[in-house]
Amino acid sequence: MELRFATSADAEALLKIYAPYVEKTAITFEYEVPSLAEFKQRITTISQRYPYLVAVEDGKIIGYAYVSAFKERKAYDWAVETSIYLDQTQRQKGLGTRMYQALEEILKLQEITNVNACITYCNPEDEYVTLASVKFHEKRGFHLVGKFSQCGYKFNRWYDMIWMEKFIQVHQKIQPAFKPIGTILTMAKPILAKYSD
Repeated sequence: MELRFATSADAEALLKIYAPYVEKTAITFEYEVPSLAEFKQRITTISQRYPYLVAVEDGKIIGYAYVSAFKERKAYDWAVETSIYLDQTQRQKGLGTRMYQALEEILKLQEITNVNACITYCNPEDEYVTLASVKFHEKRGFHLVGKFSQCGYKFNRWYDMIWMEKFIQVHQKIQPAFKPIGTILTMAKPILAKYSD
């Protein structure tokens, strides 16, 4: 298994992974699978500032993870929102943990302090949402910081949304400036190699 940075050329393979989450789950609140052109643009836009990782096994992309801006204002530069999607056959194998570990190490190089996850919540679980993502993030050191009740409507059901948060670095009185991904690529590549087989 190889971890590498995504390119827009990966969009079709990533869409194949993402589409079932849109069509068959409430894990994402999107109703329609994005077009290939739109998805390429998403990859390009995110990759200008943040790490966007893909996991490749035997030439096939089996998962991807990235972070995006938590909020757009300058004062939020040190906080990001995480996203991860795995091929359905690759879940519960430790791949998500490896990808998050790599992401966090790269984010530290960028001077990121806060990593946030926005998660669809349903308790009890139903056929569209389980507690797997909550449990995964808890194991990774995230804790609950907020809940919005019945704010998402999909499959004729109302879902809650929770925010989970993790500090990955100390907050400093004089915080070092955020570093866009392009400025730390040389230091990031060994991290990807570390978490590849």
